[in-house]
Amino acid sequence: MSNEENKETIEENTKPQSEEVSAEELNANPTDGIAAETANESNEEKLMRERDDWKDKYMRLYAEFDNFRKRSSKEKSEYLMYASADLMKELLPVLDDFERAMAASEANPDPTLMREGMTLIHNKFARALDQKGLKGIDSTNKTFDVDFHEAITKIAAPTHEMKGKVVDTIEKGYALHDKVIRYAKVVIGE
Repeated sequence: MSNEENKETIEENTKPQSEEVSAEELNANPTDGIAAETANESNEEKLMRERDDWKDKYMRLYAEFDNFRKRSSKEKSEYLMYASADLMKELLPVLDDFERAMAASEANPDPTLMREGMTLIHNKFARALDQKGLKGIDSTNKTFDVDFHEAITKIAAPTHEMKGKVVDTIEKGYALHDKVIRYAKVVIGE
């Protein structure tokens, strides 16, 4: 080869190539395939990270809910355990009165004084329960109502007007804030 031919070959090899590349050349370029695989892997890794983040959030939320459920259950059981503490505080003075009455009855067995003391204690006890919302159900001479009464037996009515009505109350019924907590056990006239 001559010097001139050498120069031409060198010039051709050192000429800057045009920046435009055809689609065939791109597909034929092996390094572009590697870049596409890297992009796919990066997309997979991104999706896996996102999945792991969601899984972590779910697990934390589940643990938080489980702790809330346990805490609520514990609070509820404690509330039920101590719900009657307020009522017990109201009844303690009545208990004290009973203890004083028993001690006084040993020293002075006068029945009229004992009856007076028992009446006072009964009234104090009834007042304490009334303040907490407990009301007695008045049944005698009332029409029998299954919402308030439990029939124990039926007897012949003493008068015609007493048919289907409560003749006698065996055990008094009680309602707490208008909800029956013990039905009155009654005898009905027939």
